[in-house]
Amino acid sequence: MGMTTASPLALVSKEEALHRFLGRLASARAHLESSAEPLDLRFTRAEVANVADAFSRSILRGEARLHRLCGLVGELALGPGYGITSVVVGELAGEPERFTLSQPISAETLYATTDLALGNRMLGDIRVLRAGEWVRPSLVANFVEYQPVALSRWQVHKMTSRIKAEEEIWNKVVDELFDIDALVQRDKELSQHSRFIKDVFGVKLVVADADAARRLHDALASTPFSEDALARFSVPDLPGTRAIEFFEVKDYLEGYGKQSGWAALKSVLTWWDAMFELQLQPLDNYYSEREHLTRESHAGFKQRREALRDRIARDVPLFAFMRDLVAWLFGAATEPPSHDGVHVELLP
Repeated sequence: MGMTTASPLALVSKEEALHRFLGRLASARAHLESSAEPLDLRFTRAEVANVADAFSRSILRGEARLHRLCGLVGELALGPGYGITSVVVGELAGEPERFTLSQPISAETLYATTDLALGNRMLGDIRVLRAGEWVRPSLVANFVEYQPVALSRWQVHKMTSRIKAEEEIWNKVVDELFDIDALVQRDKELSQHSRFIKDVFGVKLVVADADAARRLHDALASTPFSEDALARFSVPDLPGTRAIEFFEVKDYLEGYGKQSGWAALKSVLTWWDAMFELQLQPLDNYYSEREHLTRESHAGFKQRREALRDRIARDVPLFAFMRDLVAWLFGAATEPPSHDGVHVELLP
């Protein structure tokens, strides 16, 4: 199966305002790499607001398509009558332990509310007594879980969907501007970290064993969605919605003995003009993975991911500047970034 050269960001968003903004950043990068002439970068608050709105629309559109894809896949893989649960992971500032809450929801609620809103709603009324004060927990992560009423012939125990955090998506924007995927592939030492650069929307199905994973993958690749099924999930009957198109499949099912302990069929697919990551993971490996998902291991994973970007930032100062510029423009940093020969200004 051939590799695609399509940009993950291009599949996430078709918004002109967002791409014009990225075009400005790409032009600035090209100028700074090829010329010693100084550069003025001026942005207006209206422009930044338009880009932020375009970005949000793209994520909401992709999220709506993710949930409808899960509905269609759920009917095929889990069987009729599956349950849907909103799951949140929370934490209290300064405490090492995290906690998980879950709440059954209807498909109507899922389609009408964003995942982030669902997570914040669940945590919004919760307070924990610490040192004589009632403290509100913060949201670490949230996802949607689908549970079958009984095992179907595909032996799926559960399905989950997740969306990358906004901060991580903006990091991906800068990754793409500098073609970090290609850099990682060229650098033997960095290549081991290529798994940290992911797409935005993901689906995982936990199945009985490796054989069940392969059978289900073949079924998803070869079974079109019927007109009636598309209508049930309010999906238009289009060439791009009638079937899933896989363009990258990596088989890690022989990896039970790997040091990481992780094994799955991991694919990248397109459906309804959007890109998704799909994992089919054996049940025993899923539980083994969960045993190692402590706070420490999660923190270590995030630290290694950020260490990759930090290393590139040290070697490529312009990458660091662009990363800081995006963070500043969209409110994640309070001070404008600096770079030799560049004047940055945010106008009213």
